[in-house]
Amino acid sequence: MSKSQSWKLSLKDFTKLHGHVGTFPPPSLLWKLIALFPQGHVMSLPFYQKFHQHYDRSYRNKDLRTTMSQYHQEKKRSAIYTHGSTAYSSRSSAAHRQESEAFSRATSASYQQQASLATQSALATAVSRKAASAYDYGYSHGLTDSSLMLEDYSSGLSPQTKRARKSLLSGEEKENLPSDYMVPIFSGRQKHVSGITDTEEERIKEAAAYIAQRNLLASEEGIIASKQATVSKQATASKQATVSKQATASKQATVSKQATASKQATASKQATVSKQATVSKQSTSTLHQEEVLEKKSRKVAIREKAEQLSLRKTLEETEAFHKKLNEDNLLHAPDFVIKPRSHTVWEKENVILHCSVSGWPEPRVTWYKNQVPINVHANPGKYVIESRYGMHTLEINACDFEDTAQYRASAMNVKGEFSAYASVVVKRYKGELDETGFHARVSTMPPSFAVTPYGYASKFEIHFDEKFDVSFGREGETMSLGCRVVITPEIKHFQPEIQWYRNGELVSPSKWVQTHWSGDRATLTFSHLNKEDEGLYTIHARMGDYYEQYSAYVFVRDADAEIEGAPASPLDVVCLEANKDYIIISWKQPAVDGGSPILGYFIDKCEVGTDSWSQCNDTPVKFARFPVTGLIEGRSYIFRVRAVNKTGIGLPSRVSEPVAALDPAEKARLKSRPSAPWTGQIIVTEEEPTEGIIPGPPTDLSVTEATRSYVVLSWKPPRQRGHEGILYFVEKCDAETENWQRVNTELPVKSPRFALFDLAEGKSYRFRVRCSNSAGVGEPSEATDVTVVGDKLDIPKAPGNVIPSRNTDTSVVVTWEESKDAKELVGYYIESSVVGSGKWEPCNNNPVKGSRFTCHGLTTGQSYIFRVRAVNAAGLSEYSQNSEAIEVKAAIAAPSPPCDITCLESFHDSMVLGWKQPDKTGGAEITGYYVNYREVIDGVPGRWREANIKAVSDEAYKISNLKENMVYQFQVAAMNIAGLGVPSAVSECFKCEEWTIAVPGPPHSLKYSEVRKTSLVLQWKPPIHSGRTPVTGYFVDMKEASAKEDQWRGLNEAAIKNNYLRVQGLKEGESYVFRVRAINLTGVGKPSDLAGPVVAETRPGTKEVVVSVDDDGIISLNFECDQMAPNSEFTWSKDYVSTEDSPRLEVESKGNKTKMTFKDLGTEDLGIYSCDVTNTDGIASSYLIDEEELKRLLALSQEHKFPTVPVKSELAVEILEKGQVRFWMQAEKLSGNAKVNYIFNDKEIFEGPKYKMHIDRNTGIIEMFMEKLQDEDEGTYTFQLQDGRATGHSTLVLIGDVYKKLQKEAEFQRQEWIRKQGPHFAEYLSWEVTGECNVLLKCKVANIKKETHIVWYKDEREISVDEKHDFKDGICTLLITEFSKKDAGIYEVILKDDRGKDKSRLKLVDEAFKDLMSEVCKMIALSATDLKIQSTAEGIRLYSFVTYYLEDLKVNWSHNGTAIKYSERVKTGVTGEQIWLQINEPTPNDKGKYVMELFDGKTGHQKTVDLSGQAYDEAFAEFQRLKQAAIAEKNRARVVGGLPDVVTIQEGKALNLTCIVWGDPTPEVSWLKNERPLASDDHCNLKFEAGKTAYFTISGVSTADSGKYGLVVKNKYGSEISDFTVSVFIPEEEARIATAEAQKGSKSK
Repeated sequence: MSKSQSWKLSLKDFTKLHGHVGTFPPPSLLWKLIALFPQGHVMSLPFYQKFHQHYDRSYRNKDLRTTMSQYHQEKKRSAIYTHGSTAYSSRSSAAHRQESEAFSRATSASYQQQASLATQSALATAVSRKAASAYDYGYSHGLTDSSLMLEDYSSGLSPQTKRARKSLLSGEEKENLPSDYMVPIFSGRQKHVSGITDTEEERIKEAAAYIAQRNLLASEEGIIASKQATVSKQATASKQATVSKQATASKQATVSKQATASKQATASKQATVSKQATVSKQSTSTLHQEEVLEKKSRKVAIREKAEQLSLRKTLEETEAFHKKLNEDNLLHAPDFVIKPRSHTVWEKENVILHCSVSGWPEPRVTWYKNQVPINVHANPGKYVIESRYGMHTLEINACDFEDTAQYRASAMNVKGEFSAYASVVVKRYKGELDETGFHARVSTMPPSFAVTPYGYASKFEIHFDEKFDVSFGREGETMSLGCRVVITPEIKHFQPEIQWYRNGELVSPSKWVQTHWSGDRATLTFSHLNKEDEGLYTIHARMGDYYEQYSAYVFVRDADAEIEGAPASPLDVVCLEANKDYIIISWKQPAVDGGSPILGYFIDKCEVGTDSWSQCNDTPVKFARFPVTGLIEGRSYIFRVRAVNKTGIGLPSRVSEPVAALDPAEKARLKSRPSAPWTGQIIVTEEEPTEGIIPGPPTDLSVTEATRSYVVLSWKPPRQRGHEGILYFVEKCDAETENWQRVNTELPVKSPRFALFDLAEGKSYRFRVRCSNSAGVGEPSEATDVTVVGDKLDIPKAPGNVIPSRNTDTSVVVTWEESKDAKELVGYYIESSVVGSGKWEPCNNNPVKGSRFTCHGLTTGQSYIFRVRAVNAAGLSEYSQNSEAIEVKAAIAAPSPPCDITCLESFHDSMVLGWKQPDKTGGAEITGYYVNYREVIDGVPGRWREANIKAVSDEAYKISNLKENMVYQFQVAAMNIAGLGVPSAVSECFKCEEWTIAVPGPPHSLKYSEVRKTSLVLQWKPPIHSGRTPVTGYFVDMKEASAKEDQWRGLNEAAIKNNYLRVQGLKEGESYVFRVRAINLTGVGKPSDLAGPVVAETRPGTKEVVVSVDDDGIISLNFECDQMAPNSEFTWSKDYVSTEDSPRLEVESKGNKTKMTFKDLGTEDLGIYSCDVTNTDGIASSYLIDEEELKRLLALSQEHKFPTVPVKSELAVEILEKGQVRFWMQAEKLSGNAKVNYIFNDKEIFEGPKYKMHIDRNTGIIEMFMEKLQDEDEGTYTFQLQDGRATGHSTLVLIGDVYKKLQKEAEFQRQEWIRKQGPHFAEYLSWEVTGECNVLLKCKVANIKKETHIVWYKDEREISVDEKHDFKDGICTLLITEFSKKDAGIYEVILKDDRGKDKSRLKLVDEAFKDLMSEVCKMIALSATDLKIQSTAEGIRLYSFVTYYLEDLKVNWSHNGTAIKYSERVKTGVTGEQIWLQINEPTPNDKGKYVMELFDGKTGHQKTVDLSGQAYDEAFAEFQRLKQAAIAEKNRARVVGGLPDVVTIQEGKALNLTCIVWGDPTPEVSWLKNERPLASDDHCNLKFEAGKTAYFTISGVSTADSGKYGLVVKNKYGSEISDFTVSVFIPEEEARIATAEAQKGSKSK
C-alpha cells in the first residue's frame, strides 16, 4: 500500500485481526498494526484535486461538510480506537505533573522506597488518567462535572468498603460486553488531528501499551489480596507496585528504541501476571476465604530485580521524552464555539454580531459583508470590530437599508480555516422615504415618485412601433424580425433590457441567430433559416420594474427538394446518450413526405474539425432513434439525418451539437470531487469493507430501452465492492437455454449502463452482469426477464374531433382531441386543404404540443378543411378525420339571446328581473343588456316598452313605475361591440305585487369556472329579496344532468357563508347541474335557477396560475391564456371578490399574459387568488396561498434579494504545453460591468510580468496565467466576482503534496516541450501481431532529418537490423518471427542526432508478455485450417495445420459436446505445425461431431468436423485396408540380416555364413546359385534351425564355388530373396597375373 493511499479500517476487520469479538487486541497485535502505518506521513491531497476542485469551505456541499466534520470535530464520538493517542496526550496538565513527579521519586528512591512510591504513583496516575478520561468523555457527550462517575481504583488497596464499580457505558453496551472484560473509555479533547508525524507515531505506540495497562488494571489481574490487614497491605502494595512498574515500563518501553528488551520484559510480566491472576481471583471471591501467601523463590527474586532495573531505565527515557514534548502536538484547526446569530432590525438602530472561536494557535478572525472584507477605515464610525478574551464582535452603527446583507466570520490559523454565517435584515417603517438617497439626488421630484435604478420616475410606458407580424420563410433563407421600442419618459445613458423568446424559451445568440439593439430598434436576424426556428417569437422589453412584450408566429417552409418527390429534411437532431463506443441519436420526422411514404432515414457523422461526412447505416432505419457505433473514444462528432422514400433521398437536417464519445464513468471521474482531504488518520468505520475483496453482484438490473437495433441495460453497483474501482462484464443467453455468453470480453464497462447491438430481431434473450476487480470476478446478478428484440414503442393513434373556429380574416384556430394512450409523444402536424382542391398543405413544419394551433396564411373568404396527425419516435400516426369546412373570416358577431328570465323580487310598483347570459357571446365581451316589458290584460299582451335607455351590465335589473296588481311580460337582448343581439323569448307572466315571504329569495347569476376533470368552482350572487331577516348562509345542491328531480343531493351539511364553493369529487366526462338555496333565521328559501349542465373535463390547452419570485425578491402570480378573444380581459379576485381596488396588490396585463404582484406579502394576504378571462368559455384558474406557502415564498424572496453570480465551473488549474499554469473558472453569465479581483494568500495580485489576467464576458471565462510555478507560489488562490449587485467567489487551495505534484507536472510539461524540439517519439513503442502470427514492434517518430539514427536494443544489447529506416512515413518497426518465450525481455529504441536524443522502452515481461502471448496465440488459433480426416493403420486421425505452434496455445477436443478423456486408444498431440487427434481401433461409438477448441488465454476458437455417415464409413474402410496391409507387411517372410553383399575368400579356406530370417508363420528357406536351386551336400552344407537362423557353410572353397548366391524365404504373406556374391582367388595365380600385366605395360612403352 502506497503512502498516498487513505488508511481506513472497519471495526469488523479490526476485530478479525485480533480474533476475539468484544476484547481489545493485545499490545503485540497493536505493534504489528502500527508497523503497517506510513512513516512520517503528513497531510496531503489527491493530485487530481487540482482539476475543477473548489476548495473553499463556504461552498462545500452537505456531504463534504459532514465528512470534514468527522476529521475536525470529535464531540459526539468515542475515540476508543481512533483517538487512543489523542486521549492519552490530552490528559489534564495536573495528571502529567503528578505522573512526572511520581516517576522522579521512583528514580531517586531506594528499592524499598521505590516500591512504595511506585505503588502510590501508579494509583495516582491511574486515578488521574481515569479522571481525565472520564472528564473528556463527559465533555464530548454533554455531561457536567457532577455527572461524571469514576471507578474507585483504590478499592482494592484500601481498608474502605469496596463500592459497586460505576461505568460510563449504557446498559445496552454493558450487556454486550464479556463478563471478565471492561472496555477502557478514552475521549480526546482535541478537535483536529493534523496527521501522523514522527512524534505522534511515538505517541500512538505509547498509547498502545497504555491501553494494555488499562485493561490490566480494569480487570484487577495480578493483585493478590490477604484478609489480614497488615499482611494484605504489604502484599498488595508490593505486588501492585510490581504490576504498576511493569505496566508503566511496558507503556514507556514502547517509546524506547530498545524494543526487543521491552517486549521481553512485557512478555515476562504478562506470564507472571497471568499466573497471579488465578490466585487473585480465588482469594477475592469470598470474604471468608483463608489467606494465601506466596513465598518467593530465588528465581522469582532475580527476575523481579531484572525487571526493576529495566523499569528504572525506562523511567529515565520517559522523563527525557516528556521534556521533548512541544506545543505542536496541541495544534488544532479553528472551530466556532458560539456562532454569530442573524438579526432583523429597524433602520437607524445598531446591531452587534457575536462569535467565540477555539483553536491553537489562536485563530485570526476576519469579518466579511457579502464575501467582501469589511474595512473599518473606509467607513469611519460605521463598523466597530473587537476581539477580547476569545469573544469577537462586529458592531454596525445606524443601520440603513444598504446594510441588509450576509455577513461571514472567517477564523484561520496554521491548521486551516473555518467560517460561520449570519444575515442582517434592515426594515424600513412604512411610508418613510430614504432621506439620504433623496437629498443625494435631485430634490425637486415629489415624494410620490419611486426611486429606480434608472432615476426618478413615476412609471415607464413602453410601446412597440413598426411591429413584426406573422412571418413566413423558407429553409436556407435569411429573415429579420424587428420593431421600434419607444420608452416614456426617456432617460439618457440608460437602455432597456431586450430579450427574445421562442415558444417561451429564451433565445441565445448562436451561429444560426443573432440579436441587435441599435438604441431604439431591436432586431432578431436568422442567417440561415431552419425548421427548428419555427415557433412563437416574443420580444420582451424591460425598463426598471416595468416591462412590455409582443408576440408573433414565424413559419418556416421546406426548401425545394433536389429530387422532385423526395421527402423533406428531418429536424431537431440531438444526442440522447453518449458512451465511448456508441452515441444514440434522435430526431423528429418531417411533415412532408414528398408524396410517398418515408421508407427510413440515413444518419451521417462528421468528426469535429473535419469536413468529411460518412454514412452510419447501410439500410434505412424507420425508428427515429439510432445508435451510432464505430467511434473513436475521446473524439467529438456532429450528426445529421436524411429521409428517403421510393423517389430518392431528401436534403439533410441541420447538424447536431457536438458530442464526445466518452465513457460516462470517465466523465464523472473528471468532474468528481474527493469527499475530504487526507489527514493521515486511521478512520475506523463499520460501513466500508476492506480492500482486496471480490465484488458482489450488481442489483436492479433492467432493460431500459429495447428496439429492433439495440437493447440498453442499466443496473446499480454492488454494495460490497471494496475501495478500488470495479468493471462490469455483460452476459447474454437465449431465453430457452442456459448457455451464457460474455458480450464485452475485450472492452469491460466502467459505468452501470451498456448498449448491446447485433441482436437477432424477434429473438428472446435474457441478460445478466458480473463485477470484477483485481481480486477477481464476482457472482452474476439476477437475470432480467425475457426480452424480445423489437420496437417497444407503438405508433400513436390518430387524433380525433378536429374542430376549426374563426380567428382572423387570414387565420383559423384548430383544436382536436389528443391521441389516446400515446407514449413519448413529440407533437402534432396540422394540414389544411381548400375545399374541393384535394391538395393538402402543411400548416406547421415543427411539431406542436397541446391540442390547439392557429393556422395562419389562409385566404380570406376561402373554405378550408383540416386534419391532424400525431408523431413520436416510432413514426407518424394515421390522419384524423377531416374537420368540417370553415370559411376564413373574422370571428366577432352579435351575441345570442339571453335565457331563463325570472322574477327575483316584487314590490307594489316595481319588479326585479334576473336572467342568464347568452350561450354565445359572438367572440366579444357582452357590454350590456336592454330590457323590454309589456302589459298583459285578460291574456292579451300590449305593445313593448323600453325599460332602460342605458345598457345594464348585470344579469339583473329593477323595473320601476309599474302598476300594482298588473300582469307583465318581459324580454331581454344582449349587446357587444358587433351590435345588439336578437331579443330573448318572451317570459312568462309576472304579477306586480308586494311580496311578504319570510324566507329569502333565490340566489341568482350562478356561474361556474375553473372546470377540471374532477372539480369546478361554483359562484352566485345573494338573493335580491333576503326575507324578514338577513341571509345567514347557503346550501348547494348537485345532480347529474340526466338524473331525475328526486336525485338532488346536498354538497354541504352546514350552511356556508361564502358566495362560492369548490366542488370536488366529480367524475371525468360526466355532465352535472347545480342549484343554490339561501337560508336566514326563518328558513331556507327557494332554489336558484340551474347552473349547467357542465361536463367535468380538463379542456385542451388549460393552464394554471403560476407563482414566481423575480431577482428583486418580488412575489407575483402569473397567468397565461392562449385562447383569448381580441376583446378578452383578465380579472383577478381574492376569495372570488374583485381585487381591483386593493392597495396591497398591483395587476399588470399585457397581451395574453397577466401578472398580479404583492407589494408586501403577509398573513393578511392568505386566501384563494383566481383569474378569469372574459369573453371565453369559462377559462379561469386559481392559486391558494396558505401559511406553509407563505413561508416558502418569503424565504425564496429573501434568497433573491441577495443574489450571487452563478458559477458554471469552479476555480481550477491546468498545465499548458510549455509548462505554463492556467487558473480559470467560468461564470454562467457576465455583464459588461463585471469585475474580478485576484487574491493570493489574502493579498490582491495584479497584471504584470508574473501574472497575466483575462476575462471573456461573452463566455464567462476568467483566466490567470503564470509562466512557472515557484516555491513561493504555494498557497490559496481566490477569484472574487462583482457583477452589479451580485457577488461571488471561488477558491483553490494549492498546498502540500497537491502543490508539489502540480509543480512537478508543470516542470514535466516544460521538459516535454524541450524534448520535442529535437527528434522525438510522437508515439512510443508498442506492439501488434501480424496476420502471419509474427510480432511487430513499432513506434512513430517526429521532427527527424537525414542524419537521425535509430538503434534497437533488447535487454541492453544492441539488435542488428537488416533494413535501413527511411522515415518517410515516420514509422519504425522491428519484426520478430515465430515469437516465443525466448523473445521475452525489455526492448528499447533510441532516436538521436546532433539536436539530441530520445528513447522509448517496451517491457515484454510478466503480465505484458502474457498479454502479447495471448494475442499471438489468438492469431495462431485464427490461422488454423479446417479439421481433416486421415485414416492410418492404427485408426482414424483428425488434424489441422497452424502457422506455428506454441505451448501457450491450449488445445481441447470434445466429442458431441463432451470433453474427450484421453487414453491409449484416444490421444492428442502436435507434430510440427500439425495438431491431431488419434482414434485407435475406432468403433461406431466414435461417430459424431468433433470440436477442436484453441484457447488463447481469453477466447476460445473452434474448428469442427463431422465424423459420421459416409465420412466415417470411408475412413473406417480405409483404416481396415491399411491395417491388413500393415499386418501383411509385418508378418511376411524376410531376411533380417547377416548376409554380406560380396564375400572374397582365398581358395581352400572354409566359408561360414549365418543370417537371421523372420516371418509369421515360419517361412520356408531355399538357396539359389546363379539363379538355380542349390541343394545341401557334403561340400556345401545348408541348414535352417529354430525357424529363424539359416547357415551356409563350404568347408573348402574352390574357384568353382565362385558365383551369385541367393537366400529365398517365403510364407503366405510374401517372399524375399537376399543375394550375395562369392569370389574365390588363388594367391600364386594372382602374383603371376600381376607380373604379366607389369611386363605388358613396359613393352607398350
